[in-house]
Amino acid sequence: MYYYVEDKNFLDKARSCCSRLLKELEENLREKGINSQFFLVGSGGRNMITQNENGPIDFDYNLNIISCPSWNDAKGIKELVRKTFNQVMKKNSLNDVDDSTSSLTSKPMHFRDEPNTQFSIDLCIVTKDTGNEWQRLIHEKTGYINNDKYFWNTAPNSKKYSDKVKEIKFVGRWNLVRDEYLDIKNHYLRRNDYNHPSFVCYIEAVNNVYNHLRQKRII
Repeated sequence: MYYYVEDKNFLDKARSCCSRLLKELEENLREKGINSQFFLVGSGGRNMITQNENGPIDFDYNLNIISCPSWNDAKGIKELVRKTFNQVMKKNSLNDVDDSTSSLTSKPMHFRDEPNTQFSIDLCIVTKDTGNEWQRLIHEKTGYINNDKYFWNTAPNSKKYSDKVKEIKFVGRWNLVRDEYLDIKNHYLRRNDYNHPSFVCYIEAVNNVYNHLRQKRII
C-alpha cells in the first residue's frame, strides 16, 4: 500500500537530484527543438511524495511540452524524450529508463551513503490543449512494435483544476486532498489498475474534494 514519506531531509536531497537530471533533460530537449518544463505532481509536490511498502520512493513528475516541431507526431515526441532522457542518465552513470503506457520510469537509484533507501523518477509527458485541459502522451503497446499506437489523451476533468486547488487551500482543507489522493492511489493499486498515473489520481482527488466542499457550501 502507498503511504506518504516523512523523511524531509532525504526527500530534499533526492528531489534535488531528480531536479538536476530533469533540468538537464529540459536543456537537451531545447537543443533538439522541444521546449518543455518539468514539475512535481501535486501542489508544488511538497508533502505529496509516496512510497509503495518497501519499493522505491516515487517522485512523480510531469514534463509539460510547451512547443515542438509537430504536435501530431506523438511517437516522435515520446521517442525523442525517451532517447534524450537515456542520454542524460548514461552521462550520470545511471541505467536507461523504462517506457510504460503513460510515463518514463527510471530504474531505482540510491545515494552511496544511503544504499538501502531507493528512489525513482516517474515522468509523464503532458501538454495543455486550446481548451485549457491537460493531455497525456500515451504509448499503447500491442505486443508488436510496428502496431503500437501513440496519441494524446485528455486527463479526465483536468480543466481549471489549479483554480480548485487555490480555493481548497483558501478554506484550509488541503489535508482532505492529501487523504483523498492516497486513498485513490491505493484503490487503483488494489485493483492492479496501472492506467491511472499519479497526475490523474491527483486531479481526481482535487475534483472529489472540491465537489464535496461545494455540496457542503464551504466554497
